[in-house]
Amino acid sequence: GFCRLVSCAVCVFLGWQLGSVWAAEPQDQVQIQVLFRPEECSRRSKKGDLINAHYDGFLEKDGSQFYCSRSDKQGHPQWFVLGVGQVIRGLDVGMMDMCAGEKRKVTVPSELAFGPTGKGPVPPNATVVFEVEVLSVSRGPRSMEAFGQIDVDKDKSLTKAEVKEYLKLEYEKGGKPRDEPFYEKILADIFWKSDQDRDGQISAKEYNIYERDEL
Repeated sequence: GFCRLVSCAVCVFLGWQLGSVWAAEPQDQVQIQVLFRPEECSRRSKKGDLINAHYDGFLEKDGSQFYCSRSDKQGHPQWFVLGVGQVIRGLDVGMMDMCAGEKRKVTVPSELAFGPTGKGPVPPNATVVFEVEVLSVSRGPRSMEAFGQIDVDKDKSLTKAEVKEYLKLEYEKGGKPRDEPFYEKILADIFWKSDQDRDGQISAKEYNIYERDEL
């Protein structure tokens, strides 16, 4: 459905300065306005990072709202791995280089959003605007470095146990251990999107990380 396309059920994720700016082609069609950026920013989002965020979607032509993460799914912020094509291209572009606590307004043309057919309440050929707030940025299991750390037995394949242990260590290291349902939710999303052959493991080929430094 529409929510799954935008947030992948539990997911929505260059160097811009403050203000309204444009990125490079083909991203030059995406307009990013930084609404707020905290003074302290120890980590900025990059391709492969695990992001937790809230976001609202609006139609540019009349400002009507077509999605709100704060009212959908009991209002929980959404989890996603940034820059790997899980969402519309415009959001993958527009949420790069963000700090935890940062807020942006991202304007996305139709060709980088829902195209000539539209989707749900979004009509065909519609420019859309997302207001996004990033709550946390952490290294996700999409980088080659992280893959090597997760793959404890070095068989170039990740089990759920390996991924879960890695996520636990990352959050405990940051002083924010979570409960089991929290980790199970992330695991379900990661394997749903990455375990293409449904064998219960994520191979290096499924991640493509041994072909490029990062997805």
